Formats: sequence, C-alpha cells, structure tokens
Amino acid sequence: MTERIIRLLARHLSGYAVRTVERLGEGQDNAAYEVNGELVVRQSKTGDSAVRAEMVRREAGLLAAVSELSPLPVPQPILVDEEAGVLAYRKLPGRPLNLHPVREPARLAAPLGEFLSRVHAAPVERMEAFVPRDAYPMTELLEEAEGHYRDIVAHVPPAARRLVEGFLGTTAPDEPDEPGGLTFCHNDLGSEHLLVDVEASAVTGVIDWTDAAIADPAYDLALVYRDLGPEIYERTLAHYRGRHDDAGHERAVFYARCALLEDVAYGLQTGARAYADAGLAHLTRVFS
Repeated sequence: MTERIIRLLARHLSGYAVRTVERLGEGQDNAAYEVNGELVVRQSKTGDSAVRAEMVRREAGLLAAVSELSPLPVPQPILVDEEAGVLAYRKLPGRPLNLHPVREPARLAAPLGEFLSRVHAAPVERMEAFVPRDAYPMTELLEEAEGHYRDIVAHVPPAARRLVEGFLGTTAPDEPDEPGGLTFCHNDLGSEHLLVDVEASAVTGVIDWTDAAIADPAYDLALVYRDLGPEIYERTLAHYRGRHDDAGHERAVFYARCALLEDVAYGLQTGARAYADAGLAHLTRVFS
C-alpha cells in the first residue's frame, strides 16, 4: 500500500516527495494513512470499481460543499482518484477531543452552536446529491440499546445499572416530523471527530463526514450531550439557531443514551478501550 500511495501522489502531485507513510486506522468503508505528517490519504476498501468511484466522487463533492458552509475548518480534497478509490487532503491542525480534553470545555459551545446552525440550514435539495436519508425508527434504536446493555451489563456499576434500566423501561420518543424535520447533518459528531487546540480550548476542525446524511438534527446535538455533557449541550443550544423544541430535546437525550451504550459495547467487543472507558465514565452523567 505504501508503494501504491507513493505512485498515486507522484501522478497527481508532481514533485511531491514522500518521506513517511503511517497507517492511521480503518473503518468498514475506508483505510486512512498519514503522509509526511501533513496529508491524509483515504483508500476505499470497496471491491466494486463502479461503487468505489461513485463513493469517492460523492465524498469529494460533499467536502467541497461543506467547506463552503462550515464556519469551522473541514477537510478539503487536493487529490481525487475515482478509479483508484483514493481521496487525499491536508491534515487539519489540532488533536482529537476524545483523547485530549480541553481546559475550558465551555468555550467549545459557541463555535459548535454556530457550526450546527450553518450545517443544519444547508439546502436539503442540494445536499441530497451527496448523502442519503437516514431516518432510523426510534423503537428499533431502543431495542438495539437493550441488546448493547445486555452485552455490557457486567461492566456497569450497580448504581448506574438502575439508571440505565429505568431508561430502557421507558417508551421511545415520537419520530421526528418528515420531511420538514430532517436536515443535512454530520451524523457522527462524536468528540473523536472534533479537533481542538487543547491549550486554547478551541475547535480547530471537524473531520470524518463519511456518515453525513439528511437526518434528525437532534442526533448531532445528542452527541454533544453524550460526549461533553448536559451543561455544554445547553450552552451550545444558546448559540444554535435551528429548530429544537421540547420534542427535539427528548430525542436528543434518547439518542445520546442509546449512542453511549453502543459506544461501550463497541469498545469492549473490539478492544477500543477509549470508547468503552469514556462511555462507562459518563454513564451517570448521561442517564441522570
């Protein structure tokens, strides 16, 4: 793969000298590599060449559109090779928030509120050219949360078990209104996808738009609730100009709790301890 990346960069970026290539990680759809500590190269893992080309084309178009509307830095492609299934962009400054907590998290609220206001206000008709619709039934989310809890219950402290089981015994919220209640969303705005300047307590970028969709905007806010807590969530809402009524708040809290159980289960099953440890540490805060 290193040799392939070197050949691709030589073809598309004339004169660019590759000194180092490091594997960053991979998901279900892509593997990511860091080149010279300054470029991120993403390689599609899809075997079907037509599907691979379409995925890269859509993601490049999406990132171009997002860069126009986002007040925060986002990846901007400098290399798009549809045939090879490769997309590259300059590495954004900052460190992932999930691994590098900031000194003053309250300072993140205003930029996050402004960012979500702008993203959620994007014209749905335009963004549908790049992303699918994602409206997952609430009742199914609750059923999945119950399954995740069964998988992790042995690791949950007794006091937190009562809180989680009380939640799982409730009724799922009403579905968001469609189509007017759905907007363009990042749809995976966990703290691992927020880059920060730790000393300045500032957001320096928003990465990984792979799951972006036309979806319930309460889900983006839910991950702020899950990862940064109810106080920062409320502060973020003070700067948020989108629609977020009592029903939206109920869904956000619901999504946050389901997503936290999913994170813990994922971390324990895969060995990604950062997800499991953070989720277990935040159980009481999110379920109280």
